[in-house]
Amino acid sequence: MWYSDLVLSAETRARLIPSSGVTTDALEKRYPQRSLRVAAEVTRFAPSPTGYVHVGGILVALIAQSMAATSGGVFILRIEDTDQNRYVEGAIPQLLRSLRYFNIVPDESIAAGDYGPYQQSARQEIYDAYAASLLAQNRAYPCFCTSDDLAQLAARQRAADVPVGYWGEWAFCRTLSEAEIVRRLDARMPYVIRFRAPEFTGGKVQYVDRVRGLLEVEDNRNDVVIRKTGGLPTYHFAHPIDDHLMRVTTVVRADEWLSSVPIHLQLFAALGFEPPKYGHVAPILIVEGRSRRKLSKRKDPQANVDYYAESGYPVEGVLCYLRGLANSRLQDQPWREVLAAEIRLEECSASGQLLDLNKLAHICREVIADLTMPEIAQRLQAWADVYDNALAQELRGDRAAVLRALSIEECSLGRARKDLAKWSDFRENYGFLLPGLFELVENPADMRFAPLPAELVLAMARTVVDNYQHEGDATAWFDQVRNAAVSLGFSATAGEYRRNPEKFRGSLKEAANVVRVLVTGRTTSPDLYQVSRILGAAEVLRRLRSLG
Repeated sequence: MWYSDLVLSAETRARLIPSSGVTTDALEKRYPQRSLRVAAEVTRFAPSPTGYVHVGGILVALIAQSMAATSGGVFILRIEDTDQNRYVEGAIPQLLRSLRYFNIVPDESIAAGDYGPYQQSARQEIYDAYAASLLAQNRAYPCFCTSDDLAQLAARQRAADVPVGYWGEWAFCRTLSEAEIVRRLDARMPYVIRFRAPEFTGGKVQYVDRVRGLLEVEDNRNDVVIRKTGGLPTYHFAHPIDDHLMRVTTVVRADEWLSSVPIHLQLFAALGFEPPKYGHVAPILIVEGRSRRKLSKRKDPQANVDYYAESGYPVEGVLCYLRGLANSRLQDQPWREVLAAEIRLEECSASGQLLDLNKLAHICREVIADLTMPEIAQRLQAWADVYDNALAQELRGDRAAVLRALSIEECSLGRARKDLAKWSDFRENYGFLLPGLFELVENPADMRFAPLPAELVLAMARTVVDNYQHEGDATAWFDQVRNAAVSLGFSATAGEYRRNPEKFRGSLKEAANVVRVLVTGRTTSPDLYQVSRILGAAEVLRRLRSLG
């Protein structure tokens, strides 16, 4: 019989888990039930500092935060840093920076709160108290198996065609006598503490997931590790204790944890805790070829929340888009209404939503179009101060020029044109209007002048410069460009080319393109007259003279 009813002596238990003097009874008193109304939700966002924050994590945090806020409850930020082997330096500051960017402000966190500490590495005595309690009830036991032992065990199980794991008759340390345990402790053999799972009978466990409804899955058979060799708990053990003592009502987390629910339900029962409700959120997807896959930290830069801040997407647009991914009823609604709306866990997709950067850009354009020109300039400056030093210096140099640039093609409502989806777009769309960012065109054979030969490009530029008049209305300004072209033999119509093909030098459109490229650096641009008004006479002439 592989089951053991052995209860270790208090002396042996104390050698396995040295007492800190903290008891489970004292902990229950230290963290009392919260004084909240019955319907209030206590939720948490509990990331691990094992790398940058995935945008899917932000989606989970938004859902949890909304549930707490709309119900009059509490939203907790808890750092789950017990996996020291995978800890990444700088991950926690990046997490906090990301949450600030997305305006996700927890009610309780490492900054403040009565139910802390909110960092698992600072809760050692709490976990030890409950692990010791399980030892005293024979619901846990020490395991001295090495990594080589476990590898050999897995190989034998595969050969026997049974599920791989530490369970049943394969749990070799489960039936050790106390004398053998003491002998191994005396020999200073390293050990972990394992949960003694109920005897597996092949049964199923049912629970209601708030996203997926009633689920029935095979019950857990494995004696999972709950306390590592160094003393830290595993996630499986820490989260039931933390969620219980912090009085969490609903756990919102990624669906990668679905398979762990049977383990967690067993642990809640063994610890004597009422389990919270669960809601497992489907992953964000991305198109790859003809199929879809999960948005990957390893493969996809847009999985990293820093991607959105560095690109300069307005935070309201990103939040609006993510909220739409959470609840499809929020999609295609006015962005201000979406930000104020409740996110309902039961309305989250069980199959995942596709990340569409074009849709995100569309929403962000709407957000920026709703800002005033001074607001746009202010936000652009704030972004450039962090991510584009050259642009930041130029923006600080002449704010009036920036405002003129942004308003060059206002739409009929007096709003900015909708060609800015993110602040990094400013350089491409408006940077040519700022002298410090403009790169002079100095080669008459530049492909942007095609199909005109270099000598004709030079002639056109010099003729315009020699006769340039900055003042006057748009008609007069364009007439001088036309007159320069005609004087050089450019033809206005195809008919002229058909009558005198040997004298044809090019069309007026091609001649005007010489001016456009020299002044803007591009072959398509906003109205050239309006561009000249923003630049001023001296700057226009500086650019026209760039060919020498």
